[in-house]
Amino acid sequence: MAAAMAPTSLLVLVLLILCHGVELSAAANVTYDHRALVIDGRRRVLVSGSIHYPRSTPEMWPDLIEKSKSGGLDVIDTYVFWDIHEPVQGEYDFEGRKDLVRFVKAVAAGGLYVHLRIGPYVCAEWNYGGFPLWLHFIPGIEFRTDNEPYKKEMQRFTTKIVDMMKYEKLYASQGGPIILSQIENEYGNIDDAYGKAAKTYIDWAASMATSLNTGVPWVMCQQADAPDPIIDTCNGFYCDQYTPNSYHKPKFWTENWSGWFLGFGDSVPYRPAEDLAFAVARFYQRGGTLQNYYMYHGGTNFGRTSGGPFITTSYDYDAPIDEYGLVRQPKWGHLRDLHIAIKLCEEAMVATDPESIDLGPNLIGDVYRAESGKCAAFLANIDNKTNATVIFNGKTYFLPAWSVSILPDCEHVVFNTAQINSQTTLPEMKYVNSDDQSSELAWKYVQEPVGISKSSAFVKAEILEQINTTADASDYLWYSTSLDITGNEPFLSDGSECTLHVESLGHVLHSFVNGQPTGSAIGSGGDSKVSLNLTITLVKGINKIDLLSVTVGLQNYGAFYEKQGAGIISPVLLIGKTASANLSLSEWTYQIGLQGEDSGLYDSGDSSVWHSQADLPKYVPLVWYTTEFEAPAGNDPVAIDFTGMGKGTAWVNGESIGRYWPSYLAPESGCEPCDYRGNYDAKKCRKNCGQPSQTLYHVPRSFIRPGQNKLVLFEEMGGDPTIISFTTRQIARLCGHVSENHPPPVRAWNSTNKSPVLHLECPRPDQVISSVPFASFGTPYGTCGSYSHGGCSSSRALAIVKQACVGATSCDVEVSIDLFGDPCAHVGKSLAVEVACS
Repeated sequence: MAAAMAPTSLLVLVLLILCHGVELSAAANVTYDHRALVIDGRRRVLVSGSIHYPRSTPEMWPDLIEKSKSGGLDVIDTYVFWDIHEPVQGEYDFEGRKDLVRFVKAVAAGGLYVHLRIGPYVCAEWNYGGFPLWLHFIPGIEFRTDNEPYKKEMQRFTTKIVDMMKYEKLYASQGGPIILSQIENEYGNIDDAYGKAAKTYIDWAASMATSLNTGVPWVMCQQADAPDPIIDTCNGFYCDQYTPNSYHKPKFWTENWSGWFLGFGDSVPYRPAEDLAFAVARFYQRGGTLQNYYMYHGGTNFGRTSGGPFITTSYDYDAPIDEYGLVRQPKWGHLRDLHIAIKLCEEAMVATDPESIDLGPNLIGDVYRAESGKCAAFLANIDNKTNATVIFNGKTYFLPAWSVSILPDCEHVVFNTAQINSQTTLPEMKYVNSDDQSSELAWKYVQEPVGISKSSAFVKAEILEQINTTADASDYLWYSTSLDITGNEPFLSDGSECTLHVESLGHVLHSFVNGQPTGSAIGSGGDSKVSLNLTITLVKGINKIDLLSVTVGLQNYGAFYEKQGAGIISPVLLIGKTASANLSLSEWTYQIGLQGEDSGLYDSGDSSVWHSQADLPKYVPLVWYTTEFEAPAGNDPVAIDFTGMGKGTAWVNGESIGRYWPSYLAPESGCEPCDYRGNYDAKKCRKNCGQPSQTLYHVPRSFIRPGQNKLVLFEEMGGDPTIISFTTRQIARLCGHVSENHPPPVRAWNSTNKSPVLHLECPRPDQVISSVPFASFGTPYGTCGSYSHGGCSSSRALAIVKQACVGATSCDVEVSIDLFGDPCAHVGKSLAVEVACS
């Protein structure tokens, strides 16, 4: 899909939106029964996808929604993020990316429903689980339990959101798109830790939510004891075996994890399209009627919104729509075809429970039969190694290992989860200007002072925990003390050396002695605690020790997670061979945040504070950098490659694009070849081992102005800004690989052509297929971008594909020996093609 559309396509889309607007303008009665959600008396099979409005921009929303609808979604699911809407108690913000009403209305305009997951705890790898930090300081509060101060605030915010939606008439009962709401979130994972108070809290939350009279059902995910009428739902990589806690409730899957989140210091996770499709098909096969992809578009953790801690700025999640808003192929297309196949079965599926049939070891059939005579079947091979052939209704069907075939008429296979008909795309980052624009940028800098530099600093004769001290107003907290050295101290060796020992609850710690950096220590997503042991040299007289403690997003998950601290803990020691000194009870001066943050360097128009490039410091900690850059030409998504930098934060025209940390490398091991067959988990499929976790940082086009733009960096650890580059994300190459035993395209279900077809389509309507670098019919092998001819190959393949495709925006090529001839009799054949679009 593309941001720009041909006039005819645009007219069709406008007409569709207008039609759906009329459809959604009438109030709808939304209920549920054992089989499904019931909308105006009609049971529905629904496909949903998560898109979090603050992880993209309002300018991106319509295109994301249109691509979601084109991908076969019925519903957009989003959390509501309390911390961004009420950053100060009683003061609300619903502007820009935070405009929840605008987002819900955009979904309605796109012709889709909404599942509004209010929570208000969200998890979501979001800072502090979505709770505002001021909540932590309410006297007597304890989160997510039967605690009156907490329940009061939770009810107040939940009511605020519900009242906003009601005022705008956005519930389906008012003619709006919202058909479901969620209260709480994955509480069943941790409720044992809260004892008896957990049950009374959940019962209260359910009663509070239903009393708000939204006119639509409420759900609680991962809550086996959700009280009536709340629908309990499943989250996970697979939910086919899930059963609701009451026969009267339908089987819903609120989070089907389409990939996994990325942490700084981790290799990049991905989930194969075949396995994701298998999980979805198995869920609908076993009686499910609403499934939600978490995420369908993951987006970006702008500013300081990522939690974890150590969650990257990218929240791509290997979702069907990538971080930049481009469809990820073949995942998006394979799932689109799956959704079409499932919808062909809807009439039979909602009429009854499935009837299971044993087809052999690890071979399972499920059949839906409606009174109308409509029949639909799902045939599954859950063996993770062995392909199989089964007999069903007197006919023979081939089932690849770890796959599901869908038969909308109980006879013909329209889709198999392991056989991808969709094209594959190869996105690439094109660096701006062949001469590398970064070398032309004129950089300026300001040195951030080491230690205390702000008048707001304060003194305490103790070590303070960081979160309670900063209230998360900044990632940074300075701890500063001094001591007078005579040279005869017993903890000194040779009169000057000792070991500085500091421990921290997390997440990063930098040490400076007498203004000079002496070392750093960092935690990880697996263990955020930090331990620093450095040999330092002290001089006679006054010595200054400055410790900079840094958070990388606050904890977002777990029982009592709000009680997990950060920053330095006692004791802070100077250790010698025979003695040690405890500095913990010395006077410590504290500074919250950086001088440059307070003076607004990230958005400052005051050019006088910046020093020229002539003496630009490189690979030095605590430096602010700025430059101006030209807006990259065109409409392709933009990113900055921060290779060469250490760790810090970046702003474009005053908008924070998040934390960067390209110097944090993933482990060398763990990126073995991934077989989609067999149970997936978050560690199974990984790439980019030994590489930076993230080098590319998305800059939404709406952040960029025509002409000159301002980039500001705060470099915490040391780097060279002259190395960074601007890139645009483009898709120029497409591939397809379809075999003779693939089902015909699902879109051809009612046509007479029952042959497999390889379909290729340029991503933008202004592009055409300009060349065919590879085409082979026979036994080709390899992956997109590196196909090779096998021992059997038709001599006519390249000419036939060129004739069908070159000069066209899209093309269809039948995969058959009638077209290509038979280069090797009695051998299974396939067609592999790579094309370029321009």
